[in-house]
Amino acid sequence: MGFFDKIFGSKAAATKFSGQKMTVMLPIDGKVIPLEQLPDETFASAILGPGCGVEPTGDTVYAPFDGTVTQVPESLHAVGMMSDDGIELLIHVGMDTVEMKGQGFTSLTKEGAKVKAGTPLLKVDLEAIRAAGHPTATALIVTNADDLPEMQIVGGGIVAAGAPLFKFEK
Repeated sequence: MGFFDKIFGSKAAATKFSGQKMTVMLPIDGKVIPLEQLPDETFASAILGPGCGVEPTGDTVYAPFDGTVTQVPESLHAVGMMSDDGIELLIHVGMDTVEMKGQGFTSLTKEGAKVKAGTPLLKVDLEAIRAAGHPTATALIVTNADDLPEMQIVGGGIVAAGAPLFKFEK
């Protein structure tokens, strides 16, 4: 910790984890599941792009990389992001949760915000999602994979937010 950090406080304390180049970190605590196991045909068939699912155990969605928040719908059930190195990611919490019209979700960011990996983006009430009759399975979709180097899923099992999930390598 440097002199100015001691006087003014370190900004790094606001983030839960650090990012890695050309890597998507897991944005929420949970169990990583294959894309095809998501209970929604649009996500499971990779129509929107490749990725995976997470059965969340945590209640906070964090920025999975350094980048910009590109989309926060009024229903607050999803966040779109663009990494500083060109990865476009959709984080869609729960299935059919758009129908909840924001109930059970609290946005901690806004469109256009520049964020660091580990910055809290969204608070999620998993019990409210279940009570509304929706699966809590969360889709993590790379929507511009055709424009990127080959994607490898490197994370799996029960993991904490901040664990490397996807890497892009030539």
